[in-house]
Amino acid sequence: MIAQAEPTGIASSEYLQVDEAKLFLMVRGEDRRAPVLLWLHGGPGGAERPLFRYFDDALETDFVVAYWDQRGTGRSFDAKADPRHLTIAQHLRDLDAIVDHLERSLGRKKIVLVGHSWGGALGLLYIQAHPDKIAAFIGVAPMVSTVAQQRAQYEFIAAEASRRDDQHALSQLRSIGLPPHATWRDVLAMERLADEYGGLYHNRPSQTWVMTNGILRGLVMPWEIPRFIRGNNVSLEAMHDELLGLDVPRSVPAVEVPVIFFLGRYDRHVDATIAACYFDNLVAPNKQLVWFENSAHNIPFEEPELFIGSVITALGSIDIR
Repeated sequence: MIAQAEPTGIASSEYLQVDEAKLFLMVRGEDRRAPVLLWLHGGPGGAERPLFRYFDDALETDFVVAYWDQRGTGRSFDAKADPRHLTIAQHLRDLDAIVDHLERSLGRKKIVLVGHSWGGALGLLYIQAHPDKIAAFIGVAPMVSTVAQQRAQYEFIAAEASRRDDQHALSQLRSIGLPPHATWRDVLAMERLADEYGGLYHNRPSQTWVMTNGILRGLVMPWEIPRFIRGNNVSLEAMHDELLGLDVPRSVPAVEVPVIFFLGRYDRHVDATIAACYFDNLVAPNKQLVWFENSAHNIPFEEPELFIGSVITALGSIDIR
């Protein structure tokens, strides 16, 4: 009898009970012995797991990739949960539980965090507190200073609206007022305006095509989409006031973990120049900054092939095992 090789891949989905919440975690990889990457999605409340898997699942060839729906988000959303539990401190406790679970279940001493937008801020706060658990951190268009980035986004929109004589946008700006923005609805309104001027996507994929194929591939179920939207709104409302105080350059001036920033040249949502300035001043044992010349805020979905290759190249220069 010819011996059959044991399968080395991993494909699991589970709910973890953490502080009275059930947190959804999906893990995929062709070789369970490969380094582990944990995605930290944006928002807060932005359930990007289907998008990450749609555009960037090729990373599952070289890594074991873990996709976590944060508390109040995606498949972790609970309509009956108290939104007062949606805080930065709670997200950090949740992340610590997820990291411990992955390291224990996969037999790792350290893993890699990849944080997009709000996930970038969450990751930076986490690696400062738990450097012993993280091999490296990649911040993708990271949110680092809410008020500063709101002001930069406002100035960008005002300048573009004036240049284009966009009276509708100028009227909206007058209605919303100067940052800091008073409500989460104002935050979303400003995001939509920035998006109209290419501040979120410089290369926008077809939303209809992505959604249709994402459903056909089983990455998201049609009935989940309204729940995803509701979770996003609940998180933004619950965390709005606390996020106005987010100032990562002040709270995280130094870390003990290798740090890589991926920044989109056209990002005007969180303004890449603010993140670049923070990166320049950040003290870390190893730093790499990669500019994506044809992206705005959503690098993994605008230039996925370059993004995947850049992750592999950047981590290849660091001992992450």
